[in-house]
Amino acid sequence: MPEVGGTPIRIECADGFPLGGHRWTPERPDEGPLRVVIVTAATGVVATYYHRYAAFLAEAGFHVITFDYRGIGASRPERLRDMRCRWQDWGRLDFDAVVAHVRSQWPDAEIAVVGHSVGGVVPLWASRSVEITRMLTVGGQYNWWRDWAPSARRTFFWRWKVVTPVLALVCGYLPAKRLGWMEDVPRGVAWECAWRRRRMEDNYPRRERTGVRATAAAIEASVLAVATTDDDYGTVPALRRPLDYLPDAPRTQVMIPPAALGHGSIGHFGLFHSRHRDDFWRMSLRWLRDGENPWPELVVWSSP
Repeated sequence: MPEVGGTPIRIECADGFPLGGHRWTPERPDEGPLRVVIVTAATGVVATYYHRYAAFLAEAGFHVITFDYRGIGASRPERLRDMRCRWQDWGRLDFDAVVAHVRSQWPDAEIAVVGHSVGGVVPLWASRSVEITRMLTVGGQYNWWRDWAPSARRTFFWRWKVVTPVLALVCGYLPAKRLGWMEDVPRGVAWECAWRRRRMEDNYPRRERTGVRATAAAIEASVLAVATTDDDYGTVPALRRPLDYLPDAPRTQVMIPPAALGHGSIGHFGLFHSRHRDDFWRMSLRWLRDGENPWPELVVWSSP
């Protein structure tokens, strides 16, 4: 998608890696406390995909930050095959750096996150996520194969369990763009996508597992986890899985039938399309601004 407004920014991570991103400053800031929304992308999706939604949030009075994870889009090095990067690094290094950038620009701001797909899980790997006030996850899940919709499981299994690891091994990265899937992805991330296990911490060396769980458990932000009922990745168990790592966070899970938004189908990526400006986008403001769930009748689970 073409870029829609926004000011290009560069954010340096703790290990020196530079991230490319954009910032939106509202012409008319929202009343009340200064609010910043960080948009975190799905795996292999460039941040420009979310720019229309980011511009919409800025029109509504929010400051907004979008960014590309290392290895993707504006944060891609010259030789992707030389990059050593894990999924966890997108949170531990990249997301942490973005939160630090927000704090340097707006020290007293309330920070909210809108996370799509794995973008709803990335904050769980970041120590500075304790500074988040509120999260809206959209199809937020980490690709465990038994959570996929049964009707799509065979196709997804072939893509992620067979083609992905073989191509990542042969090419040194996943050349997903040539296949028409998404952007190219670093090899380590591709392998994690391929061999994801049921428990999130089991994807890491034993010495790291306690720390992975502890980092997620420290988050106390309110979480509204949303997906559509025709999302073959974001199923009910898929959304619930990462929520279980947040024992001290108020959590609500909502499943939206496309018809409830006036559409015949939406899927995993559709909610960020501009055709949802007057339904999902506008309704999401109620959560980001006031912490009010716009779909109380569609709740399938909430924390005690």
